[in-house]
Amino acid sequence: MKWLRWLGIALLVQEAIVLLYLASRDVQHTLATQTNHGFPGKQLIKTTTYDAYSVIHEIEDGIERITYRPNEPQHATPIIMQHGMWHGAWCWENWQRLWALQGWESRAHSLPGHALSPTQRPIQMCTLDYYLSFLKREIDRCPTPPILMGHSMGGALSQWYLKHVADDLPAVVLVAPHIAAGNMRYAHEILQQDIVGMVLLTLLTWSATPWIRNPRRAAEKLISANASMTPEALHARLGPESALVLYQHSPPFWKAPTNIHTPMLVIGAELDTVCLEKYVRATAEHYQADYRMIRGSAHNLMMDGDFTATAMTIHEWLTAQGIA
Repeated sequence: MKWLRWLGIALLVQEAIVLLYLASRDVQHTLATQTNHGFPGKQLIKTTTYDAYSVIHEIEDGIERITYRPNEPQHATPIIMQHGMWHGAWCWENWQRLWALQGWESRAHSLPGHALSPTQRPIQMCTLDYYLSFLKREIDRCPTPPILMGHSMGGALSQWYLKHVADDLPAVVLVAPHIAAGNMRYAHEILQQDIVGMVLLTLLTWSATPWIRNPRRAAEKLISANASMTPEALHARLGPESALVLYQHSPPFWKAPTNIHTPMLVIGAELDTVCLEKYVRATAEHYQADYRMIRGSAHNLMMDGDFTATAMTIHEWLTAQGIA
């Protein structure tokens, strides 16, 4: 039919525009540019004190941060936590609380347009190099080099940091990350889960938001029946996301670095339907990293399955690295 032909042409034109836009991105130029145009100053600061730790919730210069600070620190090195697609700093709460009890200070932030960080540019135009500039600034704010932990797209950003910024951190932990080989490596295996949302609507809108367009779809992608959040509660906290990040973490825009010197732990989830466990395992092999596969958990390991045991697995690995 004629309308299908015109739809096909429109999609091809749009795809060409996307590819040209991504080809024009210069990571080093982005990193050298002041990309944060958030409202200057502190718009929120709230401190809640518990028996063993304090929680500092703030929005400063347009960036939301949630810091868990133990009353009796056991480690001098902080953990910087980078969320993934659709999420924000809130998603790390379970692990931040558990690690505070182990004496770790952890700092989670929300990228612009996520959670309580105000949007600074249309989400559809956000790219990994743009997000990376914010992650770099969070790391630069630390008085000592931190441990970097990234979930999903945050795992991609962690790999981008090691390649484009510095390979000199005390440790990196990739939690169900976008894989080293790039997202297109296994796109055919996951896109068939939801042709309408993950393909057609995404192509038409430049947005990955249709992937999680209702509680059922969000749960299919992110959690199992063993999660600490219901599909409805999770969906209510998720936000929009750019589809450009999926393209950009793929050849020809991405090639994984080799000979990484930073100690690395990669965590895979047995029930993950977004970052398939076999490819996450291959990512660990590529980086010659330590690997742990968590049984009974889906993509959002921070709130799924036995998330306490998973947190302790990471804690034990970090302790074994001799990090101060």
